[in-house]
Amino acid sequence: MITLSAQPIDAPALLRAFENVVADAGAVVTFSGLVRPASTLGDVRTLHLQAYSPMTERGIEQAVSIAKTRWALSHVSVVHRIGDMKPGETIVFVATASKHRRAAFEAADYLMDYLKTEAVFWKKEVSSDAAIWIEPRTEDYKDAARWREGEAS
Repeated sequence: MITLSAQPIDAPALLRAFENVVADAGAVVTFSGLVRPASTLGDVRTLHLQAYSPMTERGIEQAVSIAKTRWALSHVSVVHRIGDMKPGETIVFVATASKHRRAAFEAADYLMDYLKTEAVFWKKEVSSDAAIWIEPRTEDYKDAARWREGEAS
């Protein structure tokens, strides 16, 4: 399941629904990303995310397909928020299921690296003093590069 949602994400409800369809799995790994309350600008009032639909969804679908090829996954769910969010709200929910934990952990990590660096999203952070468009950090690109290095071996 891949969903872009302008509505708040209820991660516990998504986890319960995900676990209900993965009876054959031995491992479920989830990640929930939250809007941070502070940044280099100071206190964050709002985080605004835009997507370019359907290009954004197609890219996520391709990343899920790659994950399913690299790791023995039975199920994957990616729910990403768009629109305006306040600090503490969930931005993203990723869930992976497999027979064994390592595959589920690595696939969830891979998908988050894709979402942070390659997915077609624009993020704007609004503080009391300024608004800036956010780009992935150098560390985000380094994290994502290890998957490309793994493909080459």
